[in-house]
Amino acid sequence: MSAMRLSFVVPAYNEEAYLPACLESILAQTQNMADTVEIIVVNNASSDRTREVALSYASVTVVDEMRKGLTFARQAGFAASTGELIAHVDSDSRLTPGWVEKVLAAFEHEPALAALSGPVVYYDLTAKQRVAVQAFYGIAWLTYVLNRYVLRVGSMVQGGNFVTSRWALDAIGGFDTAISFYGEDTDIARRLNAVGEVRFTFGLKMFSSARRLKKEGMLTMAGRYAINYFWTTFFKRPFSSEYVDVREAVVRD
Repeated sequence: MSAMRLSFVVPAYNEEAYLPACLESILAQTQNMADTVEIIVVNNASSDRTREVALSYASVTVVDEMRKGLTFARQAGFAASTGELIAHVDSDSRLTPGWVEKVLAAFEHEPALAALSGPVVYYDLTAKQRVAVQAFYGIAWLTYVLNRYVLRVGSMVQGGNFVTSRWALDAIGGFDTAISFYGEDTDIARRLNAVGEVRFTFGLKMFSSARRLKKEGMLTMAGRYAINYFWTTFFKRPFSSEYVDVREAVVRD
């Protein structure tokens, strides 16, 4: 069996501070896979040095999408990709050890798998805060099981840590660009679930920044994600249409 081609799509809006660590974590696990891996950074209307940072990596392809919005960026990356598998990784995230190996093994074992996802581990939280996040994921997983296996109304993927099969994304027409931010992962999980297997597993973790959680507060963020998950699952559109960009200021010499 020939190796499956894996395309990384990394949306980036004003991400010069976080993007290098993200790309280096991908390159560290794919350095001997040049023929079967491509890395696409979608410069999503950035006004900082995001584009220059991405271009400084010889193996990275930059796609410019001037319509600002996460789903516009994901769709542009999907359109530019060539792999049978598309890994959707946010630019403030970093791969955990063995992430690529786990993804390839899962899809090679199950060609009918439409999507694979797992939780994020916030690397910049305290141990106590991480316990609270784990409790939230526990509740989310129980909800996922109820909705998928009992009510049969959808599934769950974690935005910024999910991989899709090209055939499945093609079958549903890609991302819904009418959704700006909240609910985009629930929407893609719900629609992919109609054409194939969408699996959420705690065995596929991704490191990520907790900058939004710190900015908005843990309870506020949990409430927003929960209501948008339910709204998108049952009403096929998110409850919230507005969101605030959370970015780090870059200090220049």
